[in-house]
Amino acid sequence: MKVTKHVQTYRRIYQRTVNFMMPLIYTVMFTYVWYNHLNSVIHGFVNKGNLLIILMYFIINYVALKLWNAFGIGMHKLVNVVVSQAMGVLFGNMGTYVELVLVGAHIDFLMTVFIHMAWLTLAQWVVALIVPYFFNLIYINIFPPHKILQINGDYDNDLSEKIKSREDRYQVCEEISIHEPWEVIEKKMRSYRAVLLNDLDAHEQVKIIKYCYAHSIRLYFTPKISDIIIKGSDTINYFDSPLFVNRNIGLTIEQRIIKRTLDIIISLLGLIVATPIMLVTAICIKAYDRGPVFYLQERTTFRGKNFWMIKFRSMIENAEADGRANPASNDDERITPVGRFIRKTRIDELPQLINILKGDMSIVGPRPERVEHMEKYAEVVPEFDYRLKVKGGLTGYAQVYGKYNTTPLDKLKMDLMYIINYSLLLDIQIFFETVKVIFRSESTEGFSKKQKDAMDEIEISDTEKK
Repeated sequence: MKVTKHVQTYRRIYQRTVNFMMPLIYTVMFTYVWYNHLNSVIHGFVNKGNLLIILMYFIINYVALKLWNAFGIGMHKLVNVVVSQAMGVLFGNMGTYVELVLVGAHIDFLMTVFIHMAWLTLAQWVVALIVPYFFNLIYINIFPPHKILQINGDYDNDLSEKIKSREDRYQVCEEISIHEPWEVIEKKMRSYRAVLLNDLDAHEQVKIIKYCYAHSIRLYFTPKISDIIIKGSDTINYFDSPLFVNRNIGLTIEQRIIKRTLDIIISLLGLIVATPIMLVTAICIKAYDRGPVFYLQERTTFRGKNFWMIKFRSMIENAEADGRANPASNDDERITPVGRFIRKTRIDELPQLINILKGDMSIVGPRPERVEHMEKYAEVVPEFDYRLKVKGGLTGYAQVYGKYNTTPLDKLKMDLMYIINYSLLLDIQIFFETVKVIFRSESTEGFSKKQKDAMDEIEISDTEKK
């Protein structure tokens, strides 16, 4: 296990070095532009003044990259890292532009700074396309994927297939049932650097968690709903015994006021900015088949309230003529050519800015489900109503980290992680992460026939042991 500890230490050192190197590279590029083009326009900055401007650029750039979750070499898919780097640099340069304009304080300076910062951004985007690739290549060659022993409970799911989608990080080398004798399981665990627990009951899971902690074995496990709720506990130190408290109230009144204020501001600005896109989209939908531009769906949100969600129509008219909720599948023939594009780019969701302005929804929150789906999911996963402790959102935790066809129980778990760990910073991070979802083809992956059949039979594949 000492080797494992050293490997993990080196892995963290490499990642943190890269996390420092990327903003440093961008800062070096800015330094060149500053000394050769911008400083001479402002006049008066010398020595420590120049260093302060450069230091401020590094800090602004680092914070922007952090907000865009751009420090993911070896953890996130390369395309996500590249997009995060590009967006982080863009927003970092926008912040620096505002700073320099305020320092310059004259109109002639505005365009000069804009031109040079625009060229700098383009050059940095080229770097963002190339450099992370080499850092990631080095990481893959130095640090092989974690070799994992998977211990399975009674439930049959597709966790192994999900793990295989990231073979650059994880490799399930062997699977074993929890019903094997403890001596066999213990021997197997000692021969691996990491263990994955797949749907074990509480007693079995706790036993293995303690064993792995005692023997410094890396442990992964699929959390139960109760695990996620407990994770949001606060510690009370009033006595000589540790005490946890779960307040279980959702958002506080202060958080709701701040969240609603931001929803109004952002939705208003969003509608102004998106109006040209929405007009073009409406024209394209109308021109294709002369049908209605918008599509209304009844959805459920905060405290079980129902409302009509507004979307651009992406399917043929009367796509659900039989009156049944029929989720889109891969290569669904009901989706129009225009609809396929606006679904992939999320343009079909833009009219929901009106719902947000009205107060039906929030910018960030659990995605409001259709009324029919809520009733169906709740029959098998009664806890699905826990998502209604906060207002539904245009985007959310499950939309950023899940897919269109993510199972209801997994959606519930991800949304609970958002509710339990809510903060304004988390909202900001999810908002930024949403932009990257457009570049992930799997995020719009439709329901398979097996999943749709399961929904029709109310047999949700992720039923959890309570």
